[in-house]
Amino acid sequence: MLLLSFAVVVSFALYLTGTYETLAASFRYGIFQVVSAMTTTGFTTAPFYQWTGFLPVLLICIAFIGGCAGSTAGGMKVIRVILLFRQSIREVRRLIHPHAVIPVKVGGQKASNTVISAVWGFFFLYIACFTIMTILLTATGLDAETAYSTVGACITNLGPALGLAGPNYAGLSDTAKVILSVAMLLGRLEIYTLLVLLTPAFWRG
Repeated sequence: MLLLSFAVVVSFALYLTGTYETLAASFRYGIFQVVSAMTTTGFTTAPFYQWTGFLPVLLICIAFIGGCAGSTAGGMKVIRVILLFRQSIREVRRLIHPHAVIPVKVGGQKASNTVISAVWGFFFLYIACFTIMTILLTATGLDAETAYSTVGACITNLGPALGLAGPNYAGLSDTAKVILSVAMLLGRLEIYTLLVLLTPAFWRG
């Protein structure tokens, strides 16, 4: 449903902005780029970093959603996004009905509070790492667009970015490439694994 929705939005936006002359071409390029971005495959059949409007940013953002749990896709994974969304809705409903017992369900099964807490912890670390590395990249002299998009593309394991890194990453400094390499490791190992390895208590155990 997410892939279908984003594909339709991007395709019609490409057609309405005149990026491609025909609706068929807009759907062909739009669908491919959306599927590639959300599954973090990274292949491109068009220079989407040159597209007008919100489309380049949207493609980077849907990479944060990523693929399904258990897949080799990057991003936070769809199951975590669903849990975060439903937990947020539950908190809003709790404000209206403070004493109500409102379970969070996925696929008809109730998600435990332990799982929800783990997802919220993962989400915080993910966003915190993204923010810190974006700031570090801007400190190397990169503009904001290049900084946030390259970190987003690397921490989600997407690949293609915007700004100066739209064509490739060759023009980035060595310091920037080291930061982005760390972002790729964090994204590939899903943050918790790498942070545990860097914890002294892990090696003492």
